[in-house]
Amino acid sequence: MSGVWILIGVLFVVTVAFKAVGPLLLGQRTLAPRAASVISLLAPALLTSLILSQTFNAPSTGLQVDARLVGFVVAGVALARRLPIVAVIVLAAGATALTRLVAG
Repeated sequence: MSGVWILIGVLFVVTVAFKAVGPLLLGQRTLAPRAASVISLLAPALLTSLILSQTFNAPSTGLQVDARLVGFVVAGVALARRLPIVAVIVLAAGATALTRLVAG
């Protein structure tokens, strides 16, 4: 088993433990409204940072602009128009594929 799969397994176990510990520690209590609002913003912020870092980061050259940027922009426009998420994914993937076909 490679190190990557071991890391994935460890992350899985830690994630499940975190999800189980919260309800066990809180029980019937609820979080303060301010804490709940901060926690609700963590997942979108993390997802956005992962998307941006994978879209623009190249290991050896720093900032990289390629077909992924077109897909990212198309997804942003589709989300702004409030299209269903499946349509957003299909449009973004199609725009990226079409850009790679034309450019490459």
